[in-house]
Amino acid sequence: MAEVAGIYARESAYLDRYVQVGIAQERVISVSFPRAPDEEATSDHDLLDRIEAYLEGETDDFADVTVALTVPTDQRDVLEVVREIPYGEEMTVEQVTRATAALDPDEDSDRTLVREALAENPAPLLIPDHRVRDGPSAAPAAVEQKLRAVEGL
Repeated sequence: MAEVAGIYARESAYLDRYVQVGIAQERVISVSFPRAPDEEATSDHDLLDRIEAYLEGETDDFADVTVALTVPTDQRDVLEVVREIPYGEEMTVEQVTRATAALDPDEDSDRTLVREALAENPAPLLIPDHRVRDGPSAAPAAVEQKLRAVEGL
């Protein structure tokens, strides 16, 4: 899929808001769910087509979509683990902490780090923080619940 840098947004009746993606250098740099799109946004993009199909019930893990993670290394490590949670499955914060190299699920600070990484996730949906059942999501709560419902969680 040839990516053109820019901001793309499309209204989702299911989410009752827009899905907006930012793309630079053929990588997704952000996913958000605003009530109104950025003034610069256009609606014609292959990724928005795929997200729309996903929201309509088509299984897609978006594993082939490159996400640029411009976050601290420890948060990147957490988000890379979250990215690997399969469609329709979920983990707990403790399980994500255990699966992240150099983190200890018995350490409060490490579980806090996982929660912070989830809350600051630049690309919710593509990095499926909605699959971490007891953690925060970077998506609005109503969107998170609808994403969980799409996957039967």
